[in-house]
Amino acid sequence: MSRLLLTITALGCLISCETRTPKDLSKESIIPRPASITATGSSFRITGSTSIVITEGDSDLEWVGQYLAGLLSESTGFDIDLVDENKGSESIILKIDPEGPIGEEGYELNITEDELTLTATQPAGIFYGIQTVRQLLPAGIESSTPQEGPWEIATGTILDNPRYGYRGAMLDVARHFFSVEDVKRYIDFLAYYKMNVLHLHLSDDQGWRIEIKSWPNLTSHGGSTEVGGGEGGYYTQDNYREIVKYANDRYITIVPEIDMPGHTNAALASYAELNCDNKARELYTGTEVGFSSLCTDKEITYEFIDDVIRELSEMTPGPYFHIGGDESHATKKEDYLYFVERVQSIVNKYGKRMIGWDETGQTQLLPNSVVQFWNSSEYSLQAVAKGAKVIMSPAKKTYMDMKYDSTTSLGYDWAAYIEVDDGYQWDPAEYVDGLTDENILGVEAPLWSETVTNMEEIEYMVFPRLPGYAEIGWTSAVLRDWENYSERLSNHGDRFEAMEIDFYRSELVPWDK
Repeated sequence: MSRLLLTITALGCLISCETRTPKDLSKESIIPRPASITATGSSFRITGSTSIVITEGDSDLEWVGQYLAGLLSESTGFDIDLVDENKGSESIILKIDPEGPIGEEGYELNITEDELTLTATQPAGIFYGIQTVRQLLPAGIESSTPQEGPWEIATGTILDNPRYGYRGAMLDVARHFFSVEDVKRYIDFLAYYKMNVLHLHLSDDQGWRIEIKSWPNLTSHGGSTEVGGGEGGYYTQDNYREIVKYANDRYITIVPEIDMPGHTNAALASYAELNCDNKARELYTGTEVGFSSLCTDKEITYEFIDDVIRELSEMTPGPYFHIGGDESHATKKEDYLYFVERVQSIVNKYGKRMIGWDETGQTQLLPNSVVQFWNSSEYSLQAVAKGAKVIMSPAKKTYMDMKYDSTTSLGYDWAAYIEVDDGYQWDPAEYVDGLTDENILGVEAPLWSETVTNMEEIEYMVFPRLPGYAEIGWTSAVLRDWENYSERLSNHGDRFEAMEIDFYRSELVPWDK
């Protein structure tokens, strides 16, 4: 009998071992590239008996676990449950260890043939680790309908932690308006690549897109059109709260921008008293810049700004409020300096840190303020000298509304043609002499929407450049090189297709391989 049991056990082991596909974790196409990967050469398999193990009573971990279960169930067809006790093999274990050595947003992923254990010091790290798990699975995991397996993940260990705390992208909803569902899809793109900031450009000459209850004509009139004369639109405060919650659930901070004192024609058309001559402007549907300005020496202007910042701040849990401040060519310099400094104090009054485009670096900034470098090294260095931090968004490298090349039908080329390699091959700490990581808050890639009118066009301009910006923000510079990155990016083509993303098939990326 004992000999028979030994034979059965050995046969069971042999069958089990035969089902394990040899896989090399170090060869997987993870974007952003992790800090450390150690491969052990086998695989873990998700099956119909897989469960997700979490600590009972941890609401944050429970939400992240449900998020993962939903992703896996949709494409595998398996009914994956959350449990509070590990009762067998093929388990996915999510653990919070507050004393872990991997930082607030870092994670550790340990994968054996029997278990996948994801550990982090904060729930955000678990969420980012889940994005890595998704990328370790076949591309079909991104499908919205059940696909054939097997669902295997290479074994080994990943230790990972981001380079910068601010890793973002911007969406301009002012030039053309995009629906709540479009913004949520954009948020999902950022989350997939471990980005943690969405900057919403909510107002400009062509449209005012956020309901301000104390100034209702901003949206009823100022939000009624867009570039080209289309219908326009705006977010109610409930819409905005829905976007904020959706982003917050994915560990993404919303940064609202109300651009001022220039880029304000929609407001000037909505309320005559915001103009120095008390005459409301006509609505504007063109694409020129630099012609509008709030009246900087009228008290009503600052009452208006106070109301806008107060209402938006009450709905925005993140620490930042963006006041724009760029291309204010119609504002006299002395008026501009006074205006920015006074608005900065209003932002601080409501408990937020002011962000402004790099022109605001000329002013007397408070040490907690932030400038966003897009054009002027001089102004950015002036800001740093006053104690401010810098977000790196050089137009020549990060503006996703720039054409890929001369044949691109959408976008502009005034800053540069930005092919996929151009967008990837630069380092934030070396781009401006005198700016180092000590001064840099992080990286942001803006998408301006003068020529972008729908979700498919957003996708085409964003992909495949967005993953590169995510890697610049997350991965140490010494681990980044174009040849390695382009190979990993090529393997995301199938993922883009599974997500139904309309992406630009750059000839510089070996997609067919």
